[in-house]
Amino acid sequence: MRGSPLEQKILRLVTPVVDDLGYDIVQLRVLGSQKMQTLQILAEDPKTGLLDLKGCEVISRAVSAHLDVEDPIASAYQLEVSSPGLDRPLTRVKDFENFVGLEASIETEIPAANGQKKYRGRLKGINDNVVNIETDDGLANIEFDNIAKARLIVNDELLTMKNPKGQKKVLNPKPAKNASPAKAKSEK
Repeated sequence: MRGSPLEQKILRLVTPVVDDLGYDIVQLRVLGSQKMQTLQILAEDPKTGLLDLKGCEVISRAVSAHLDVEDPIASAYQLEVSSPGLDRPLTRVKDFENFVGLEASIETEIPAANGQKKYRGRLKGINDNVVNIETDDGLANIEFDNIAKARLIVNDELLTMKNPKGQKKVLNPKPAKNASPAKAKSEK
């Protein structure tokens, strides 16, 4: 993951803490002004690709205690720990492996020879640090280190995808026909 020098410093400080808890950091960002900044950590359980409320709380407490000692942010800040969400950012090589076949958008730092910087299409994988994405214009090969932003596109396929472990992960279940909304919710 790239980021500002401050983000890289904080990432080096908190990664061992989060790893020891059994979670992975997907993205770490420092947002806002110098007066009040937000330290945003998107994390997941590597077994499921999800992060529940308990996981958010556990990570938040541990990271907060560690940062109170290290004090890497000079001004006041708030800590926000959450799941990567449906339109999750793709920040690591393994993200481009885990989500092969799904739609994504990618923006590059440096444009291609034809001037293109934005791509949208189906992820085909990553080989030798080159991300392959099938767009309407054909296959694009993008150096991983040239990616400024990448994220999944929310669509029906993503809403009912299986996670990397093969367990069904229905993120927005549709009620069964002829079922009342309350009954459909209880059947999840």
